[in-house]
Amino acid sequence: MTATSDPPPITRTRGFWTLIGYSVALGVLGAVAALVFMGVIGFGDNWNTDTNPGWFGGQWWWIAVTAGAGVLVGLLRRLTHLPDQTSGLIADLQEEHVDPVPMPAVVAVSAVSLIGGASLGPEKALGSIGGGAGTWIARRRGLNTEDSKTATLAGFAGAYGGLFTSTVIVVMMIMEIARPGGRRMTTALAGTIVASSVSFGLYFVIAGTIFLDAYQVPPYEYQDWQLLAAVPLGLFAAAVTAVLGLVMRISAALLGGLKAPGVVKSTLGGIIFGFIGVALPLTLFTGSAQLDTVLADAGTLGVGLLVAILIGKMLAFGVSQASGFVGGPIFPALFMGGTAGVLVHQMIPGLPLGLTFTCLLAAVPGSMIAAPFSMVLLAAFMTQVGALQTAPILIAVITAFLALEGVKYLIARRQHARAPN
Repeated sequence: MTATSDPPPITRTRGFWTLIGYSVALGVLGAVAALVFMGVIGFGDNWNTDTNPGWFGGQWWWIAVTAGAGVLVGLLRRLTHLPDQTSGLIADLQEEHVDPVPMPAVVAVSAVSLIGGASLGPEKALGSIGGGAGTWIARRRGLNTEDSKTATLAGFAGAYGGLFTSTVIVVMMIMEIARPGGRRMTTALAGTIVASSVSFGLYFVIAGTIFLDAYQVPPYEYQDWQLLAAVPLGLFAAAVTAVLGLVMRISAALLGGLKAPGVVKSTLGGIIFGFIGVALPLTLFTGSAQLDTVLADAGTLGVGLLVAILIGKMLAFGVSQASGFVGGPIFPALFMGGTAGVLVHQMIPGLPLGLTFTCLLAAVPGSMIAAPFSMVLLAAFMTQVGALQTAPILIAVITAFLALEGVKYLIARRQHARAPN
C-alpha cells in the first residue's frame, strides 16, 4: 500500500500567492478605470441640471440630446461589431468569465449611454474592464480554469472597490452572486478582498469622495413591531420587482422584435426615454443623484407624482436596455427601491421614512439580483442607520427574495406539468 497525504493548505501553494499578486495589479487597474470612467461620466452627464423635479419639469430639447445619443450608440455598435445581445452583469459574475475582446466597445457604448441620459448604471462597463482584465491575465499566464475564475472575480472586485467605496459590500456582493465553492472559496475571498481594498485605497486618496452616507434619512427609534412591518414592505418590494420584470419583457418584445436597423432602434429608444425624462426629469441617468432629490423633497412630491416617477423609471430602464444602450441594473434598482420607500411613507405616514426607505432601498435590488445580504449592507452604509435598524431591512430583503423565488418555483412547476410527456 502507498501512503496518501492530504494536499497542503491552499495558502501554502505558489499558485495562491501568484493570484494575490495579480489581485493587487487588478486593484490598481480597477481604481484607475473607475476614476477615469466616472470622471468622464460626471463631466458629461450634467446637461440637465437645475431642473424642476415635478410634472414636465424638463426641457423639450432634451429629446434631441437623448435621440443623438441613440444615434451615436447605434453607430458605435455597428463600427465595433458589438452583438445585439451582450451578456449581463449578473451572468458575467455567475459564469466568472468576461470575454475581453468586446470590452472596449462595451465601455465606449456604455459611456455614451450614461452621458446621454439612459436609465442605466456604470457597473456593467467597470465590470467589463475589471473582469475582462482578469480573464485576459489568466489567458496570458496560462492559468487553469479555477484560477482563471478567481482572477476574473478579483478583477470585478478591483473595478467595484472604487465605485462602491466599500470592500465589505463589494466582496459580499461578488461572493453572493458568483458563489465559488470548495478550496477555491479561500482564494476567491482573499483575492477579492485584496483587489477591492487596493482599489478603494487608491480611489479615496485621489478622488477624496465616498459613496457611503449618501442619503440622509430622518433618524427613528427601533421598536419590535417594525420587524413585523418589514414583511409587507418586502412583499411590496417583490411586487415592484415583478412589475419591473414585466415592463422589461414587454420592452424587449416591442423593441427587440422591431424589424429595423440597430441605429433606428437605439434612436427610437433615446426618443422614448427622452420624452419620459421631459415629463418626469428624475427618471433620467443612473438615479443616484436623482434619488437624493426624491428623499429631500419627500414631503412635497405627492403620491401621484411618486407613482409616476416609479413607473416612469421602470419604463426608461426597460427601454434603455431593449434598444441597445449599455449599462448595469443596480443603480436604477436602488432608485426604484428608494422611491418606493418614500411612496409607502407618503401613503402610510405612521411608518417612519427611515424604515420604509431603507427596507425598500435594499429589498428591490436584493430580490432583483439575488444578492440579499450585500444589499442590506449597502442600504445600512448608505443611510448610516443604527445596528438595530438593520434587522427590519434584512427581513424585508429576505421576504422579497423568497416571495419572488417562490413565484418562480410555482411557475416552473406549472410549466412542467403542462409539458407533453
